[in-house]
Amino acid sequence: MSATWGESAQRVRDWAESGVPALTGFADGPPLVPPGSAASVARRRTDRIAEVTGGRVRLDGARLLSERAAFTGYGRSGTLSAGRHCRLLPTADGWAAISCARPDDPPLLGALISRDIEDDPWPQVTEWLLTATGTELAERADLLGLAAGPVAAPPAAASTETTALPPRPVDGLRVVDFSSLWAGPLCAHLLGLAGARIIKVETPSRPDGARRGDPAFYRLLHAGHESVVLAPNDPGQRAALADLVASADIVIEASRPRALAGFGLDAQAFADSGGTWISITAYGRASNRVGFGDDVAACAGLVAYTADHTPLFVGDAIADPLTGLAAATLAMSAPADGSGRLWDVAMSSVVAATLDPPSATEPIDESRITAPSRREPRGIAPDSGRDTATVLAELSGRPR
Repeated sequence: MSATWGESAQRVRDWAESGVPALTGFADGPPLVPPGSAASVARRRTDRIAEVTGGRVRLDGARLLSERAAFTGYGRSGTLSAGRHCRLLPTADGWAAISCARPDDPPLLGALISRDIEDDPWPQVTEWLLTATGTELAERADLLGLAAGPVAAPPAAASTETTALPPRPVDGLRVVDFSSLWAGPLCAHLLGLAGARIIKVETPSRPDGARRGDPAFYRLLHAGHESVVLAPNDPGQRAALADLVASADIVIEASRPRALAGFGLDAQAFADSGGTWISITAYGRASNRVGFGDDVAACAGLVAYTADHTPLFVGDAIADPLTGLAAATLAMSAPADGSGRLWDVAMSSVVAATLDPPSATEPIDESRITAPSRREPRGIAPDSGRDTATVLAELSGRPR
C-alpha cells in the first residue's frame, strides 16, 4: 500500500533531520533522500524507549543513524561506503556490495576470484564481477565467510516489532554483552542509559574491533560499562564464562550462533530458564552468511539510485544503528507470562522492514538537511579486561 502525501512528507522530514542524506549521494553531487522510512522507524523506537523508561532515556532515533559520522567526519561517497570499507560494483546481472574491512579479507577476495592478490584487490575483483552473477557471488562468499552479496531484498523473516508485548523496565538488570562494533554495543548502551548493569565480554584473541576506531565514539557507547576478558579454551575461565552468563538477565551476542555454542553456551536453554537472549546476525540464526552494516543494508535493498539506476550507499553502515535500536526495544519488552525469549534479530530483516516498493530517488534542498551531530560521552570506557578480577570474585561468592 502506497504512503499518503502526509506520510511521505513526514518521511522526508525525518530523513532530512536524521543527517543521513548528507551521507547519501556522490561527494560532488547533491544529497539524496533514501527510500523507505528507516528514519521514521528509528524515531518510533526511541519514542518507545522513552515511554518504557518513564522519560529517563530520551533520544532522537533518526539522529542516531548518522551519529558515528559526526565523530569520524565521514561524508557521502556514492558507490564507496562512508567508512571506505565497502563498495558497490556491477555484476553480470546487476550490482553487488562487497566489504573488505578485516585483515583477513584481501586473501579471501583472492580466493573469491581464484587469483593471487598482492596489493590492491579492487581492480581484479571489479573485473571478475563483470563475468559473475549475483548468485555465484553469494554462493562463493558464503563458503569463504566473506561479507558480500547481490543488491536485492532478502526473504521475508519474522517481524521484530514489539507493540504487542508489554514493556519491561531494565533498571538494575544485569546484561552480559558479547557484541562488538556498533549494533550490539548501541543496544547495550541504551540499556545502560536505562539503568541496566552492562558487563562487556571479550576474548584475548578477539577484542572488539571498534577499539581500533574513533576513541570518542567508542567511549560514547561503552562509558560506565564493565569489561571482562576470558579465554574459553582455559577450563577455569570457560567455567567462569558459563557462570557469568547464568547470572545474567539479558545476553547480547552479535556473531554466528556457532561461535558462542563453541564456548559451551546454549542460547535456547538460557531463554528457557527465563532469560532474554538477543541474537544479532546479518541474515538470521539459520544462515551462515556474514555481513556488516553497509553491505547488509545494500543487499537488503536500502540503496539510493541515480537517474541511470546506479545504486549508492545510504548513510554510514545504517543497518547497524537500525538493528541496535530494534534490539534495545526487544530487550525492553517481555512476554506477558514472564517467560524468557530468544530474539533472532537479523540485520537484513530489520532493514527490509523499513522499505517500500522501489521508487525514484530524489535530491533534497540542502538547506533542509541537518548535518550529523554527536552526543558527548559521559564518563570513560573501561580498558580491556579492567574488571575481570572483580567480576569473577563476585561470581565466586554467588550461590550455585
